[in-house]
Amino acid sequence: MAADLAVGPPVLRQRAAFALLGTVQVVLIATITVITVALPAIQTELRLTETDLVLAISAYSLSFGGLLLLGGRLADLLGHRRVFTAGVLVFGLASALAAAAPNLALLVAARFGQGVGAAAAAPAAMALLGSVFPAAERRGRALAVWGVLASIGASAGNIVSGVVLHWVSWRWTFVAPALVAAVVVLAAPKVLPPGPDPRRERLDLPGAVLATAGLAALIFGLTEVHSLWIVLGIVLLAAFGLTQLRGSSPLVPPSFLASPRRLAALVAIALTAACMATYFFVLALYFQQVLGYSTLATSAAFVPPALAVMLAGALAGRALARYAPAAVTSAGLAVSAVGLAVLGGISADSSYFGPLLIGVVLFPVGAGFTFSGATVWAVSDAPAHQAGLAGGVMNTAMEIGPPVGLAVLVPLAAAHAGTAPSPAAVSSGYAFAFLLAAAALAVASVLALLMRTKPGSLGARGTARVRKAAHR
Repeated sequence: MAADLAVGPPVLRQRAAFALLGTVQVVLIATITVITVALPAIQTELRLTETDLVLAISAYSLSFGGLLLLGGRLADLLGHRRVFTAGVLVFGLASALAAAAPNLALLVAARFGQGVGAAAAAPAAMALLGSVFPAAERRGRALAVWGVLASIGASAGNIVSGVVLHWVSWRWTFVAPALVAAVVVLAAPKVLPPGPDPRRERLDLPGAVLATAGLAALIFGLTEVHSLWIVLGIVLLAAFGLTQLRGSSPLVPPSFLASPRRLAALVAIALTAACMATYFFVLALYFQQVLGYSTLATSAAFVPPALAVMLAGALAGRALARYAPAAVTSAGLAVSAVGLAVLGGISADSSYFGPLLIGVVLFPVGAGFTFSGATVWAVSDAPAHQAGLAGGVMNTAMEIGPPVGLAVLVPLAAAHAGTAPSPAAVSSGYAFAFLLAAAALAVASVLALLMRTKPGSLGARGTARVRKAAHR
C-alpha cells in the first residue's frame, strides 16, 4: 500500500489525499446546482422547451441517486481506489461530452453519464478515508470535515454558475469538472492508497436492479411531483427490502441499518439536505424575481453562506472533541431551524444587509454542524469491508432529501402565494416554506437530542475516541 503513495511525510501524504478526495466530493455535489442558473442560456442556445430542461436537470440526479448503493457495494468488492478512479474517469468524459453537446439528446445522455460516474466515485471516495487515515482519531476528524463538503459543493455550484455565465458560455460549467477529473485520474495512483483487498463475493444483482430502479423512480416522481412514479418507486424499494431480508449476500445487509442511531443520523442528513435544496432554490428565485438581482449579484449573495459553511467545518471538529455526535447533530439542527425561522420574515421590501443576511448565514452554519455530526454518528463504527456501503447509504440519504424537500415545500409556497401572486405574495409564500422547514428541523433537533441517551449511541468509549480525533 505504501509503495503506491507519493514520497513525503505521512501527514503531508494524508493531507494531499484528503484534498484530492474532498475536491472530487465538492465537484460532484456542485454539478447538481451549477446547471440551475445556466438553464435560461441552455434553453436559448439549444432551443429547448420547459420539459426538455427538466430532463437536463434530472438526468444527473436520477443516475447519481439511483446507483449510489450499487456503487458503494462495487467499491467494497472491486477495490476502493479502482472504483473511485473509474468513476471519476466516467464523470470527466461525460462532462466533456456535455460541454460539447449540440442537442438535447447528447446533453441528457452526458448528464446521465456524469451521474453514473459520480455514483461510483462518491462512496468510494468516502471509503478511502479509512485507508488514508488508519488511526481512528484522525479518521474521526476527517469525517467531521467531510460532512460539510456537500454544503460547500452546493454553495460553490450557485456561485460558480453565475460568475461563469457573466463572463463566458454555459458550456464552461461542464469544462471545469472535466479538467478537475483529468487531474484527479492522473494523481490518484500516486496520492491514494488502494484500500482493502478486493473481496470475492457474489453481487446481489436482483437487489441492485430493484434498488436502482426504485430510487430512480422515486427521485423522478418527487422531482416531477408525479404520484404514479412515486408509488412505483416505493413498491420497488419495498421489494428491494424483502430481497435484502431473504438474500444470502444482500446489497445492503439488514444488520447495517439495524442501529437506531445510524437511522437517526441518516434521517438528519436527508432532512437537512431537503431544507438546503429548498433554501438555495427559493433564495435564487427570491433574489432575482423579487429583489431584482442579476445572475452575478445572485452569485455574490451566496458567497457569505459558502464562507459560513467553511467556518462550520472548522468549528464542528472542535465541538465533536467535547460533545457526542448526537449532541452536535441536535445543535446543528436547532441552529438551522433558527436560521430558516429568520428567513421566514422575508418580504418584497427586505434588504440583504439586515435580518435577511442573518438567516442566510445562520442556516448553512447549522447545516454544516448537522452534516458533520451526523456523518460521524452514522459511519464511525462501520467495518472496513462495508466502508463503500456506508458511503453509498449516506450519499443516498443526501440525494433523496432534495427532491423530497422541493416536492413538498415549493408547491406549498406556491399555494400560499395564490394564483396571481404579486411580489409581496410571492415573498409571503417563500417565507411560509421557510417556516415549515424550520419547524421540521426543530422537531428533528429534539429527537436527535433524545437519541443521545438511547442504546446504540457511541457511549463513553466512542465519545472519547471522537474527542481525541479533534485534538490530533
